Amino acid sequence: MYSETTRAITITVRPFYLEQHSSPADNHYVWAYHVRIENGGSETVQLRNRHWRITDSSGRLQEVRGPGVVGEQPVLGPGESFEYTSSCPLPTPSGIMVGDYEMSTQDGERFLARVPAFSLDSPQEPIRLN
Repeated sequence: MYSETTRAITITVRPFYLEQHSSPADNHYVWAYHVRIENGGSETVQLRNRHWRITDSSGRLQEVRGPGVVGEQPVLGPGESFEYTSSCPLPTPSGIMVGDYEMSTQDGERFLARVPAFSLDSPQEPIRLN
């Protein structure tokens, strides 16, 4: 698991390879990732937008931006959390994702909560230490 905290917002990610949706012979590899967003602070916040930077093992970068996550813009009061699962296809057997969520407080202040970089590794790719 990968975890990072920004302004008392802790984001934890657990990626996993989806062999049943992947086709290595066709250069099609799919991962799911489970995200937990926890508000450890004293103010209510809302997730407004997401921004992902996805890099495959050939170095190709794809950026994804949009409102909310999985069709929602959750509001998290102090001590509350929100969890969701999404997926990411790649044309290579490994890659990396990193990003941020634009959050807003009840008084309209906006800030970026960092999503930790996490590795997308398939069984077809030997693990390499960098």
